[in-house]
Amino acid sequence: MKEANEKKLGQVLKELMNAPHLKSKFFQSKIKHSWKKLMGVSIATYTKSIALRKHTLYLQIESAPLRQELSYAKDKIKEILNEELGETYIKEVVIR
Repeated sequence: MKEANEKKLGQVLKELMNAPHLKSKFFQSKIKHSWKKLMGVSIATYTKSIALRKHTLYLQIESAPLRQELSYAKDKIKEILNEELGETYIKEVVIR
């Protein structure tokens, strides 16, 4: 017979992934792994680092002209990445 504190593995994993400190790390990893596919090879080549902290995505771009171009497309980047994550998690994009 099932005890009161027993849960299915799927339910436990879902609860674990919704923990704020783990969710951010999971989403950051997911963005890093899909960045090249979503943004293209040329943008991925000039992307030095990707970090996600407190619903803000920080991108470090090596090319000044590309950095300027991407700054005009922040909303589109946010939209593409939130779609990939499956929820509206990223609120702001900072390009350095």
